[in-house]
Amino acid sequence: MDALQPGDPLAVGKYRLLNRLGSGGMGRVYLGESPAGRLVAVKLIRPELADDPDFRRRFAQEVHAARRVGAIFTAPVVDADPDGPQPWLVTAYVDGPSLAEAVTAQGPMPVESVLTLAAGLAEGLGAVHAAGVVHRDLKPPNVLLAVDGPHIIDFGISRALDAAALTNASGVVGSPGFMSPEQAEGHPVGPPTDIFSLGGVLAFAATGEPPFGAGPASALLYRVVYGAAATGNVPAALRSLVERCLAKDPADRPTTDDLLAELGYAAPADGWLAWHGVVSPPVRELPATRVDEQQIGEQQKDGNGAADLPPALDNSAACPEPAAVPLPSPPTALPSSPTPVPSRPALRTRHAAPPRRAPLRRRRLIGVALTALLAARTAAVVAFASMSQRPHGHARHSGTRVS
Repeated sequence: MDALQPGDPLAVGKYRLLNRLGSGGMGRVYLGESPAGRLVAVKLIRPELADDPDFRRRFAQEVHAARRVGAIFTAPVVDADPDGPQPWLVTAYVDGPSLAEAVTAQGPMPVESVLTLAAGLAEGLGAVHAAGVVHRDLKPPNVLLAVDGPHIIDFGISRALDAAALTNASGVVGSPGFMSPEQAEGHPVGPPTDIFSLGGVLAFAATGEPPFGAGPASALLYRVVYGAAATGNVPAALRSLVERCLAKDPADRPTTDDLLAELGYAAPADGWLAWHGVVSPPVRELPATRVDEQQIGEQQKDGNGAADLPPALDNSAACPEPAAVPLPSPPTALPSSPTPVPSRPALRTRHAAPPRRAPLRRRRLIGVALTALLAARTAAVVAFASMSQRPHGHARHSGTRVS
């Protein structure tokens, strides 16, 4: 994740842009924030594609279909503008590394984690296919790993790219090492092509290597169409599943329903990503957003709405917090580590000492009352004593006068 650069827009539609997430054949992807503070991924289409009316039409069709996908194991489309000067697409933001990043950094996943990955991807693909969409580019970078399971991103977009004849050196759209034989040969594709790609993704997760090796696109495509996948290093408990998905004939591949009947719909267990010491995907720290003052001024002059944007946000506040962790018992002495003491546990001791003002006040009031009572009692005793010492004649005179 990188900071915004001077040439980047500050907002797309109603979404304020915070950082760069990456780029691809479709365009650049940004981390954005909705007016309500929800983090989203904003995909801004490349200007040259925006000039192609056929691309716009197909893009609008694919976005319409993709917005019907709301499965838990996808990153659903939440907003889009295919008719704007530069089309854009907004999906839910998933905070977690891609499968490619995680395996490259930590090594192959254990069998149980791969089975969880397979079940989640099968459920996600099933929802995509039920919406009438074929992903066409399922690969490790398009699978994000989160604590609640894997999430598929960028489904349905590569078909729109086909309309613009956006091709790589092989003349086809997609990732050569993970596409299906029928896709590599330019034949019509359907849900089985995503199942083939799923087999390649699972083989990569289990071994750390693509099933058809590395090399130029032409060599990879030849192996996909005519060669056998390298599954010898896939653990025995996974090999049959992977090889059935990688069948050359689409009719021989299992469906998503077949896979879910075999794998089940079980929710990912806690720690399903705990391999090689990784308990959960690290929460990405957002670098400070760079906003160029000259750029802001120019955008305000152009009247593109930048003047209405709120002040720059604190990205640390926008970043979702990790799952709550039970706080340890407070130490008897400050640790010797230079790590700063967390502020949140310190707040827990703000009212630890019982307030003493109210008891002290009550004691003072009681003391004053007792003093007043004692003074009144003393005054009464003195008065009674003085009356008892008066002459008896005076008393009789008074009595006679009254009578």
